[in-house]
Amino acid sequence: MGLKNKLRPSIKARIRKMGLKNKLRPIKANIKINKEIIDQNIGSFFDWIKGAQLIELKKCNTDEDPVRPELDNIFRRSYGRKIYGVKYAGEIHAVMCFAYTNLIPKNVEELGKFSHDAFLQSAQRDQKVGKIAIAYTVWSKKKGGGKLIVKEVFKKIKKSNHLNRLITLSPLTDMATKFHTRNGAKLIQVNETTQNFEYKVIKDT
Repeated sequence: MGLKNKLRPSIKARIRKMGLKNKLRPIKANIKINKEIIDQNIGSFFDWIKGAQLIELKKCNTDEDPVRPELDNIFRRSYGRKIYGVKYAGEIHAVMCFAYTNLIPKNVEELGKFSHDAFLQSAQRDQKVGKIAIAYTVWSKKKGGGKLIVKEVFKKIKKSNHLNRLITLSPLTDMATKFHTRNGAKLIQVNETTQNFEYKVIKDT
């Protein structure tokens, strides 16, 4: 009886251990599968980041614009205004629209007027439109696209010989605030219906 009693706890412990192992097996399998999926997604993300290219667009689908869908392609391409996109594998994954000005606009009406004036001034001088790049809308159709297009446009402006400031004309939303502050911009003024963020441009010497 004494030996029997001594063996019982050992057998019970072994049974419990085996039961725990059996329970842990599917959990470990799930962890491994999830890790593989995450690794694949990260790899895929960085593949497209490396292969992406910033290009100027002749038009964009304005219905996709979450900020200013009412502005047509004629407005976005008139008086020196530009549309840029991040292209990868034949598709556009993010879009940003610009107006070039010499003053900071507080609304779309001023954006149109200031960019028109800067364009006419440049036509009389050196054809270089404005000193300030005003990003008035941006949207992404793929994870990481918004951040990437900001980075690529920022590099382009740094190389420019006439642009010295990158400023936004953003809506008064938490989403816009989070997007620009996370990408390194600073709020410089809040207007009646918009807000302006500035990305610090330090020219290469």
